[in-house]
Amino acid sequence: MSASMEHRPIPRLGRDVSVVGQGCWQLGADWGEVADDTATGILAAAADAGVTFFDTADVYGDGRSERLVGEFVHDRGREGFVVATKMGRRADPHVPEQFTADNLRRWNDRSRENLRDDTLDLVQLHCPPTPVYSTDAVFEILDEMVAEGRMRAYGVSVETVDEALTAIRREHVASVQIILNVLRRKPLEQVLGAAADAGVAIIARVPLASGMLSGRFGADTTFAPDDHRAFNRHGEAFDVGETFSGVPYDVGVQAAQRFAAIGSHGTPAQRALRWIIDQPGVTTVIPGASRPEQAVANAGAAALPPTSAEELIAYERLYDDLIREHVHDRW
Repeated sequence: MSASMEHRPIPRLGRDVSVVGQGCWQLGADWGEVADDTATGILAAAADAGVTFFDTADVYGDGRSERLVGEFVHDRGREGFVVATKMGRRADPHVPEQFTADNLRRWNDRSRENLRDDTLDLVQLHCPPTPVYSTDAVFEILDEMVAEGRMRAYGVSVETVDEALTAIRREHVASVQIILNVLRRKPLEQVLGAAADAGVAIIARVPLASGMLSGRFGADTTFAPDDHRAFNRHGEAFDVGETFSGVPYDVGVQAAQRFAAIGSHGTPAQRALRWIIDQPGVTTVIPGASRPEQAVANAGAAALPPTSAEELIAYERLYDDLIREHVHDRW
């Protein structure tokens, strides 16, 4: 593993994690086809580049992502990695009443089997219905599950700033996973500071706005039918904020082109990741990858110089000029 990768603590888990992690949604489904050997190659490339944090979920490929991650970390050396998974999206219907003790334990059992761990490192509620964050009984069950040795700690994955702030007030929530990138800046206003004050880790997801910030997409770019960037562009399958960060596609293309022209270190994607790493309160950022080379490049963002003051001003101006009206009040 790389010795140069910065690590930051998840205090309530008692573990440090690489500041660049590996998001594993792409290894399961909804991003087009990724073969098993390619998926394993991505995980290996990330680990070789110093990544020690893998984030998956029980619904990514109906368990495929968990199984691939579990197999990899056990083959490579389980003690070297922190694996976070998620549960709750298997609820059908996806309503607060589904978050019962029986369901939570059943979902947990399935992830433990897939990941080949009796005790999971970190289990996150997977963007549950908003009332769940205010339901004491759900968090009491999660506390019981920690006491039972099913998991070492738990966190939440949220869609909105308000959900994050509600979760941060919970005594035992170890982490909040939230969309944060140069096109989704609202968490900077309150969430990161509140999390830091409470000792809650921040896991930044959708850091490249579904690849938009790589600068590789144009007005005519097409995506496979089984890629959420094709089928969820208007929120047809799940919250539209998960696809291109909720930014209208044509606006995102324009913003990404302007973003790519700012700064000179690394690639646009690496600069986008570096900006997130530089935000006080961020613990780790979890870009996905569809090829091993992408995983290596993503990890390389940790070695870039900090974002300059001039770049920070330019990114904020870009947001105010093009993006704020589309996303700021929505999430």
